Amino acid sequence: MKKIILCALCALSSLSRADEGMWMLNRIDDKTADAMQSLGLQLTPDQLYSTKHASLKDCVVDFSDFCSGVVVSADGLVFTNHHCGYGAIQSLSTPEDDILTNGFVARSRKEERPAEGLFVKFLVRTEECTGRIMRALNKVYEEHPGESTAELDKQYTDSIMGAVEKELRLDNPDLNCVVRAYYENNAFYVSFYKVYRDIRLVFTATETMGKFGGDTDNWMWPRQTCDFSVFRIYADKNGEPAEYSEENVPLHCDNYARIAMDGYQNGDFCMTVGYPGSTSRYLSSWGIDERVNARNVSTIQVRGKKQEVWKRFMDADRAVGIKYASKWASSSNYWKNSIGMNKAIADLGVIKQKQQTESKIRGWYSSRQDLRDRFGDMFGQLEEAYAKRRDDVYASGFFRETFMRGIELYRVANMLSTMPQDADSTEAALVRSRMETFFKDYDAKLDEATMAALLKNYREQVKERHYWPSCYNTIDSLYGGDEAAYARDVFAKTICTSTDAVDKLLADSTLRDTDLGLLYADDIPTMMQEISGRNREASTTIDFNEHMLTQALLEMDQETPHYSDANFTMRLSYGYIQDYTAGGIHHQYYTNAQSLLDKAAKQAEIEDYKLEDDIVGLMKAGDWGRYADRTTGDMHLCFLSNNDITGGNSGSPMFNGRGELLGLAFDGNWDAMSGDISFDSNLQRCIGVDVRYILFVIDKWGKAGNLIKELLGNQ
Repeated sequence: MKKIILCALCALSSLSRADEGMWMLNRIDDKTADAMQSLGLQLTPDQLYSTKHASLKDCVVDFSDFCSGVVVSADGLVFTNHHCGYGAIQSLSTPEDDILTNGFVARSRKEERPAEGLFVKFLVRTEECTGRIMRALNKVYEEHPGESTAELDKQYTDSIMGAVEKELRLDNPDLNCVVRAYYENNAFYVSFYKVYRDIRLVFTATETMGKFGGDTDNWMWPRQTCDFSVFRIYADKNGEPAEYSEENVPLHCDNYARIAMDGYQNGDFCMTVGYPGSTSRYLSSWGIDERVNARNVSTIQVRGKKQEVWKRFMDADRAVGIKYASKWASSSNYWKNSIGMNKAIADLGVIKQKQQTESKIRGWYSSRQDLRDRFGDMFGQLEEAYAKRRDDVYASGFFRETFMRGIELYRVANMLSTMPQDADSTEAALVRSRMETFFKDYDAKLDEATMAALLKNYREQVKERHYWPSCYNTIDSLYGGDEAAYARDVFAKTICTSTDAVDKLLADSTLRDTDLGLLYADDIPTMMQEISGRNREASTTIDFNEHMLTQALLEMDQETPHYSDANFTMRLSYGYIQDYTAGGIHHQYYTNAQSLLDKAAKQAEIEDYKLEDDIVGLMKAGDWGRYADRTTGDMHLCFLSNNDITGGNSGSPMFNGRGELLGLAFDGNWDAMSGDISFDSNLQRCIGVDVRYILFVIDKWGKAGNLIKELLGNQ
């Protein structure tokens, strides 16, 4: 089965559409290169990816396993998005030194601030390990004769990938080795990374610039967001990774991205290189329906309720606002993403399109007995299995969003409940350390109000009592069904709201059976496992047949190029700068300073359009200097390309045909929010912040001549 599909994958060589696809840099062949060069690429495949000499891949970094970034100087300066650096900026902020609000400029290396917890990963090389994984799986099949290969795949594939990673690390002790599955577990590759953990904040604009438009404009076009932040990589004196030390020095980088000061025009070549997180382009029509109606609905509904509570507390107290700024950004981002995805899937008829593709696949295999034997039953099994697990998936989504991601008290209680009753244990010390980190960005009053609201909401949204944790028995029997009264009592009587919880529990083990916070959280993990376990058989059937569906599609269309879904490995997408029309409205391919001023004029009515007076003054002055576009004479702020991106691409460099930096990808557009499921070439756009806008802000607002010299000194 798997050998057939691998042969099909080998036949995929040229690209039919330049704007769709997340392509592996180490698999770009001559035909693909010709297609890219016909659009304006001036680099060879060897200049994009090489293990023998410097190449474009060496400029692009994985930014802390949740974003992308690009090295822009010989001394290790890294550009990424403001929202990617947001958590670090927030952690470095206090009410007395609120750099989240006021911005930050390091005018010397000594002023650069260590950003604890951040790291960057450089890709060293990517190698195929499909044969190694398949040999191990075949051995498993031999050791379990007669058992379902679908169940064996589900049970053993991840552990085999982990074992291969472990073996490779022994041979490469200085590198981070990560094995990923591609094409729905039909191919496997290992990526080797060098990881640097001494990362320091160098520059951030004000929050009003870095988040301009806020939730109002999130996932929307036109945009004027100056979504960037600047960090620097430090290493030991030999240029090797090292933990933070005052003795460390900026990492010397032989290869870094040069700045494109010439700008772009509509139709110019553009490519984006970064780490897209996750897509589901091969998902069946039943899987898409489940995503819309059983998964996204919980993200939308519960986070909406939670964010209403959070906003009240954040607006009332700036200290709470700082604590929850990063949490809010993360929560609201995917809340709005889910809303937009559901809307776009409906508006664009994505499920119907997928059903048409599935009908085509049925017609393809129905004419041959050997294909009917392999694929004939997969659609029926998918439909039945998705229907079987529908209620459980719906409930599990609300359960996770409410009890595991919504009410934060659970995180503390769960850490305490699994900690051994030994003050000298390593586990106790680890929990104490995690507590200190957690409580830095926590407010008990906010969490109490969140608990009251979300417990009531869960009862209303999930009607079947067998999905309710035991806290509802307590609420109904002792509090007359009043969730708010229960929440008040829990927070008044629990140890789980302060950093000394560890010591209190170690001093009195009876609290494990009497503390209201610990009792509340006691059965939540077990309940989650039970809900997930109820649909294990259906999920195994779905995983196997989704795999078979992908295999059928690739075999049917062997002459058509197919890229693997995103899995947070380095990918390249390419196309060109492009405007678009949606709903009868034409959208220009860039925004300018006047469009920013037009929105800022509405800041009294729309809080997300607030801007400080000095920034407004700079924009009104119109003194763009060398940062003006050479064609329009205007200040370009953000721009559009038809490059194919998703979450994780935030901070990805957008390059012109010479491999020069045009800007940073930071968002997609509302008209095509179904992009993780289905790419619409007419509508889907990547939104980037223009690198000249970045430099203008560093220079004219930040007055950071030291950084401008470092960035443009050789240009």
